[in-house]
This record gives sequence, C-alpha cells and structure tokens, in this order.
Amino acid sequence: MPCTMQFNRLISQKVLQYLKIFPCVGITGPRQVGKTTLVQMLSDSFGKEAIYLDLESDEDQMKLSAPELYFSERKDNLIIIDEIQRNPALFILLRSVIDRYRVKGRFILLGSASPELFAQSSETLAGRIGYIELSPFMFEEVKSHYSINQLWLRGGFPEALIQENDEISFQVRLQFVQSYVERELAILGLNVSAIRLKNLLRMITHLQGQILNYSQLAGSLGVDVSTLKRYLDFFENAYIIRRLEPQMTNLKKRLVKSPKIYIRDTGMLHALASIADKESLDGYAGKGSSWESFVIQQIISRLKDHISVSFYRTQDGTELDLVLSKGMKPVAGIEIKLSNAPNITRGTSIASNDLGGIPVFVVTHSVAEDYSLNEQVTITSFERVFLHLERMQLLEELSFLV
Repeated sequence: MPCTMQFNRLISQKVLQYLKIFPCVGITGPRQVGKTTLVQMLSDSFGKEAIYLDLESDEDQMKLSAPELYFSERKDNLIIIDEIQRNPALFILLRSVIDRYRVKGRFILLGSASPELFAQSSETLAGRIGYIELSPFMFEEVKSHYSINQLWLRGGFPEALIQENDEISFQVRLQFVQSYVERELAILGLNVSAIRLKNLLRMITHLQGQILNYSQLAGSLGVDVSTLKRYLDFFENAYIIRRLEPQMTNLKKRLVKSPKIYIRDTGMLHALASIADKESLDGYAGKGSSWESFVIQQIISRLKDHISVSFYRTQDGTELDLVLSKGMKPVAGIEIKLSNAPNITRGTSIASNDLGGIPVFVVTHSVAEDYSLNEQVTITSFERVFLHLERMQLLEELSFLV
C-alpha cells in the first residue's frame, strides 16, 4: 500500500470547532503521529489563508527572528507552528500577541509533547488555548483498509501501519524507537544516555500491564527512585508510556495503590520485544498483555474529555482492567480477554458490586454474538464494545470531515 495514503481523522471536526472557540489551538501527540498531515488535510476548511512554519527548518526559524513583528504583520492569517516544543519561549510571546489582537483561530500549535510538559518550560496560555490530543490511528479510522490484527501488530503510527508488509513495518518501528531515545527526548529536555533509556523501555516492555514497583525497577536500572520517576514522567508526557492509576473509590476494601504501566502503542511494544509478524506475536508470552494494552489505548482515545480512567484491584485479587468514571463515580467497567471463550471468574461480578453495580463489558477479540452472564456482566467483541459505550454517552461525538 503506498505511503502517500492519507486517512481522515476522527478529531477533524473537533479541530475546526476549537478554532471557532479559542485564539489558539494546540494539537499534541507523539512525533510522526500525523499532526502535520492532519492540518494539511484541513487547510481548505480553515476559512482563512494559513501560513505554515516548521521549527525544524532553518529558513522558518529565520522568519521568526523578529517573531512579534512577523505575527503582527500577519494577524489576519491562521499561523501554524510545527514542532513548537523546540522553541518554548514562543509561548510567552504568543500570550501577549494574542492579548493585543484577540480573535478566534489565530494560531495552531503542533507539538510532540503534552501540555503538562510544555508547562514545565514555558508560561501557560490558559484561557487562550484549547488542547486536542491526536492519538495513533483508531480502528474506526482505518478499518476499511486494515484488520484489527494488523493494527494491533503494527500499531497506529501512520508510517508503521501503511507499509507493504510486516517486515518493513518492523524496521520502520525499530528506527522510530531509536530516533526517539537518541534525539527526541533530548530535545524535550531529558539528557540521558540513549542506552539507558532504551534499557528502561525494554524493562517496561516486560512489565506491560503489570503493577509498577518503582523501587524494583529503579534498582534494575541502577538509579534511585526519584530519577526513575523523572524518566517515566518524560516518557509519559511524550506519549510513549501510560501509567494507569488505581480506582480508589471503595475505601472499605484493601486496594492496590500502585499504577499499572503500559507502552501505549503496541507497534512500539512489539518492536521493543522483537516481534515482527503475526507468527512471532502468536508465540509471545506477553500476548494477552499486549492485547489488553491495545484495547485500553483504543478505548481511551475515544472517550469524552471528562471521563476519567483507572483500574480496580483489591489485595485479594478482585479486579477490572479498566474503570470509566464521571467525576468520582464509576459508570462502567472493562475486562479484557483475548479468547473468544473467556473464563470469567466470580471476581468480575464482585468488582462490579464493589463499584456500585456498574455494568461490566468483557471485551474479547471477536466473539460472534453478545451474551450476558448476569445482570451486570456482558460478553462482547472489540468492535461492538464501542457501540455499548456510545449508548452510555461515554464516547466523543467525533465525525470524519466530509
């Protein structure tokens, strides 16, 4: 399949909506996730002439040698600044530029780091900017061309997914990991040897979906706990890992209090684990954890902004892989099983009752038909769980740009 293929993204309409609300829109997400391609695809819908500046380009950097003058002379244009994290000082300037001429849709900022990481090195644009995260591909965006298994194996980064075979995709993903640890994290401010960072990522690969023991992991890496947490903070803010926090609603139970840890994108996970094709994935000891992380990432990418996520586990082993909450109130549970004939223990119903009798969806790979085990627990498939969550009004009402 040619590498020039472009897919419509579900957040397209949200970007256009935010441009009508905020003077500045920040589109964040990991490097090479398709942020630049997205704004190029939306260019005909902006309603004003757009100017694109790439801070990796020396020529574009020169254009901003007098940025205040440059912006004031183009105040009626939409200015798109790519790789904004390379010049965090611009945030301070943009605040005053926006305040002097405050109209909607003046700037789009594209960055390979989260708003939290931006905030560490620049003054906030609070009240002036709306942030939108562009995740790796969701299945809904690519299902007309790729199967669930292909997306799971290769991950959702465009260049990794669209290659003509699994081996080429694997090589692309290996290079992606290498460039991230050698180059991108240093640009974001993490000046640590690439060997140490890659070793840490490999350790996390073996801990995929497990409870994180900071002391044990720090000891294995040869650093203290505070140093380890600093590394993990950078990984998380750069969208490489996810620390899923435990649900603490039921204080009467003895609960696990440490987070679970995941490599977010399963394509990156599989590259770090040297899994190049379906055969090697089928023989992978961590296949179930990989599937769990794939489903979690796909679900979280679709949730409304105000829906929080956690996992539930008690000291006696009662657990749910994912709990969706509105505020402090759990509203749905997700248990993830790779098998289409899952073995469901009594603990799933106990977890539901512990959390107020919430509905629990046991998500299998592709079970042919939904069926209920009891009033709370429903067996469903990966594709159909989104229909259930949509009916519960937990998913963003996103739509493709027509």
